[in-house]
Amino acid sequence: MARSLVDLLTTHASRQPDRTAYRYLLTGDCDGEIQDISYGRLAERSRAVAAWLQERGLAGSRAMLLYPPGIEFICGYLGCLSAGVVAVPGLPPQGRSQNHRALLRMKRLIADADAKVILGGREAIAALAAMSEHLPELAEITCVATEDIPDEAAGSWREPDLTADSVAFLQYTSGSTSAPRGVMVTHGNLLDNERVITERMGHTPDVIEEYDHELFVSWLPVYHDMGLIGPVLNAAYLGVTATLFSPLHFLQRPERWLTAISRYRPHTSGGPNFAYELCLKHATPDLLDGLDLSRWKVAFNGAEPVRAATLRRFTETFGAAGFRREALYPCYGLAEATLIVTGGSVEAPPTLATATATDGTGPHAGAAEARSADAAAVGSGRPGPGITVVIADPESQEELPEGEIGEIWVSGASVAKGYWRNALATRQTFRATLRGREGRFLRTGDLGFLRDGELFVTGRLKDLMVIDGRNHYPQDLELSAEMSHWALRPGCTAAFSIDGGRDGEQPVVVAETAPEAAGESEKIIDLIRGAIGEAHGLPVRDVVLVHPGTIPKTSSGKIQRRASRAAYLDGTLSLVGGPATR
Repeated sequence: MARSLVDLLTTHASRQPDRTAYRYLLTGDCDGEIQDISYGRLAERSRAVAAWLQERGLAGSRAMLLYPPGIEFICGYLGCLSAGVVAVPGLPPQGRSQNHRALLRMKRLIADADAKVILGGREAIAALAAMSEHLPELAEITCVATEDIPDEAAGSWREPDLTADSVAFLQYTSGSTSAPRGVMVTHGNLLDNERVITERMGHTPDVIEEYDHELFVSWLPVYHDMGLIGPVLNAAYLGVTATLFSPLHFLQRPERWLTAISRYRPHTSGGPNFAYELCLKHATPDLLDGLDLSRWKVAFNGAEPVRAATLRRFTETFGAAGFRREALYPCYGLAEATLIVTGGSVEAPPTLATATATDGTGPHAGAAEARSADAAAVGSGRPGPGITVVIADPESQEELPEGEIGEIWVSGASVAKGYWRNALATRQTFRATLRGREGRFLRTGDLGFLRDGELFVTGRLKDLMVIDGRNHYPQDLELSAEMSHWALRPGCTAAFSIDGGRDGEQPVVVAETAPEAAGESEKIIDLIRGAIGEAHGLPVRDVVLVHPGTIPKTSSGKIQRRASRAAYLDGTLSLVGGPATR
């Protein structure tokens, strides 16, 4: 029985050394330059990196990984695992030397992880050297471009002494409501979560054969848990092929994603809700005529709120190219649980919960009545095998009955070990107990409810707004706002409350608008106020329209409402048409 992904890589390299493990589209285009690596070659390069680390006595220490998107990152990551070194994926510095936030995050991660070595591509390592005056801590850290480690080094590799409890890597959270924390993901956590992904997404031996091992296409960033644990590591777990390309190339031309799916015909591919919206914006008749999406079985959607309207429009638009509604696969997960917690059923359409279905108590109750099924809550599927999900009252820490909204608590072998060097936060988040239930639970900080065993996520506990004694979820207000006018960008609205003095807490909405609607600002603001007033019975204190791409978001695309609120109060938002009114 495999103890780690290192064992599985050894097995794949032995049994199918010539099979392509990863195919990387260097330009993002299927007809552009392509780099690939076989399982035999992947094992060799990983062992070469591992031997280099072992020879320097780095087993057990932390290695910061600073690579551009590509196969070299995977070799470096698996090299760390193969050496018993704790990998710490991060953002490479190229082109970001003037970005204060990126530099500050890198400094924090290096210091917090106490990194002893930095692995990266040649350009990234050169860029680090040029930034030495801003990063004096680099003087104490060894930096190496792993391309320069010779293949021959693999000969001196020694199999590490790994257990299920050995830390494989630190996954730093994206920090939507707090400073980033390093989640300690063990080798046992990784194997368990890959098992859950495999079961939930239907990656059976028969399916793998049916798809001739072509299982994934992904543009997702590999320094983030969805892109790493999903397409990259599930491919290594199963010994299948994944086609990868850069997130930047996707953002430049979203149709590249669908073209790659049409060309390589994978079983599974996905991303956050905004990715599906971007594809809708670029869905020209010529594109649709050239696509065949009929083999796409699992179109996963997670990491940010899943919009019912997005699912409907994507199916309607790309049904002409063979896409099926049953392929839509909403899911829920978080770094503290390695990745996946719940997922849909393959070959079943998503579950929608309208106000009627939840007796008027669901997360989108008001919006559902006013805006039909497009405002319904979308189910995120059922827990994977071996994972327990309960809804708890965050104050009394007692389990709530089905249908009631509370904090999502999770237990199972995929739940990570805790936060790196943060015993207090680990105890508060990973060691919760529930009356009448055995064992410890992970407090996710997310709100939701269960219906017929399926999880519906309604928001973040810390983002909850209490106005006039009633709970309001920012996602609800954001959805109502975005549906009020075509120029409001889906997934690019932030709702939060501020202290209105004698009037108590009052809602504020900040929304990105399309440039073409610059002359309609007053109309858009009135429509947002009207939509929220009608759906939620709330007067809005202020509506602020901002330029595209300026709403603060995490690395996984989640709205940072606290940062948006701070920018609003500081007057630093990128306003459309003049200053905000207070």
